[in-house]
Amino acid sequence: MELLDCLKKYDIILGSQSPRRKALMEGAGIPFRVEARPTEEVFPEGLSPVEVVKHLCRQKAREFSGELKNPLAVVITADTIVVHRGRIINKPVDEADAIAMLTALSGSTHEVYTGVCICRGSEVHYLYDRSAVHFRHLTEEEICHYVEHYAPYDKAGAYGIQEWIGYVGINGIEGSYHNVMGLPVHKVYEALLEMLCS
Repeated sequence: MELLDCLKKYDIILGSQSPRRKALMEGAGIPFRVEARPTEEVFPEGLSPVEVVKHLCRQKAREFSGELKNPLAVVITADTIVVHRGRIINKPVDEADAIAMLTALSGSTHEVYTGVCICRGSEVHYLYDRSAVHFRHLTEEEICHYVEHYAPYDKAGAYGIQEWIGYVGINGIEGSYHNVMGLPVHKVYEALLEMLCS
């Protein structure tokens, strides 16, 4: 496809170690390489969820200032948070924290926000997406099974929608499924085409 060939001219860097974001970029046919830079995920108090994910993905993008001196380099960074009853939930620190997060999400609705920064030179394009996720009531046994057999520790809200808990525990979603996975890849694709190929 001519538009995707256009993207091949650029050195598109996914600044994330998330295997879900990598899989989504691959699935969309976007040519890229992964170069993750560990960044502390801290943000000022009092920010809205949209402001939080914007702050965090920009914070991650700053780590790539050297790469952006190359006119063909494009850096994509992203951050995802879960918001439940007005409280921002990030990644769990241990097993007890993961169980507590999933117990809180059980039988209720929460929101997932992902912010994305696409940088080329001094140009920064920012986008975000929001999805609402409805969990049925989960038993203590189901929650412990998931935490024991899967890897909730690198995921906001302590769960991955693409894993077992997503199949058996989620009974509704409003918005993008891929956003809940960690990247609104349809918006990233559109933004790249507009920035680089129009």
